[in-house]
Order: sequence, then C-alpha cells, then structure tokens
Amino acid sequence: MKSAMVKHYEEHFTKPISKKLPISELTFVVVDTETTGLDPKKDHILAFGGIKITNNRILVQSSREQFVHSKKKSASSIKIHEIVQPRNAVSPREFVRGFLPYLGSDILVAHHAGFDLAMIEKIGRPFGLRKLHNPVVDTGDLAMRLEHGIHYDPSRINLRDYSLDKLCERYKIPIHDRHIAAGDAFLTAQLLIKLLKEAEKKGVVTYGDLMRW
Repeated sequence: MKSAMVKHYEEHFTKPISKKLPISELTFVVVDTETTGLDPKKDHILAFGGIKITNNRILVQSSREQFVHSKKKSASSIKIHEIVQPRNAVSPREFVRGFLPYLGSDILVAHHAGFDLAMIEKIGRPFGLRKLHNPVVDTGDLAMRLEHGIHYDPSRINLRDYSLDKLCERYKIPIHDRHIAAGDAFLTAQLLIKLLKEAEKKGVVTYGDLMRW
C-alpha cells in the first residue's frame, strides 16, 4: 500500500517538463549514496548527499547530507566511507519523507545513476514507491556521448576513464571529500556544469535536446 508521502509525490511532484525549456532554466538535483556494498538486492544506503543546480549555478545552500540507520554492518564500507552509525541517523521512513519533496519534479543527476536510482527506489519500496518518475541524467554516460558521439559503442571504451575521479581530473575539477555522499554530490554537480557547457557547443540547449541527444 502506498503511503501518503508517496501519493503526494506522485500527485503533486511529477509534472512533465517542456521540451523547449532552455537548459539554463532547468533545476537539477545531483545526488550520491554511500552504501553497505554494491548489490542493490542485498545492500542498503548508509548516507545520502544532494545539491541543486539552477541557472547553471550550484546552489550551495541547497546542499543536504543525511545518514540513514541501517541494521546491516559492513567492515569494508566503514573502511571506505568511514561511516559509523551516527546518533543523528534517520530511519528509512524519515529519509523518504524528506527526499521526495527535496527531489520534487526536477531532474535527478548522479554518476553511474542506475545504482543510486536502484538504491533510492529500494529504500522507498516498503512505503509504496515503485519507481521515481523524474527524468535522469547520468554524468558518466553524458561524458561518453560528448567525447565519443551519441551512438558510442561501450565495448570500445575503457570505462575506467569515466570514473568520477578520472573525469574530475580531465575537466580540471579539484578532488576533495571523495567517498563522502555530500562531497561526491558536489563533485558531480561541478562535473555536470562542465559537461553542459561542452554540450552547448554541440547545439544542446533545451531540455528536449539534452534528453534526446
């Protein structure tokens, strides 16, 4: 059964975006999740980071970081993320209740977005969230399309060259606070702005262009 918060999201926050809307007028919600592992079927979100972009500017005041209570312990994730359950960790229900209005009808952005999307949908599933309805931009995929063409062949690309670290290095973005949800979201936001500037040079100027190109 859908909870009231999920119904509210589906009824009020999932509005279509005009394909003619200039990219400069779009709002992007850049997200990152730190998890107990890399298997969406078994693992859980430990921390969430988010930040918004509008008018091609990062809205620092919109930055959000939340720790999520998880019963699953993982020595390897603690080693990577240095996350031990803090006292202010929220329950999955509290996370979903805050996340859905934060996302609203805006464009969700993540690096290797499929994983973050799967993890967020998983945490929302017990409350009736079958899927997020927002459009999604994957900065890794966007970088590959920009550098190799819209019909690029993934089998011919070294995917390691499209890690967040490698792309930040290539686009001259100083790397700080890696493997911290809020830090990775901020790095991804900076990368998105760089990529959108490159896309504009190729004639990608509207929402329709971005999602079709």
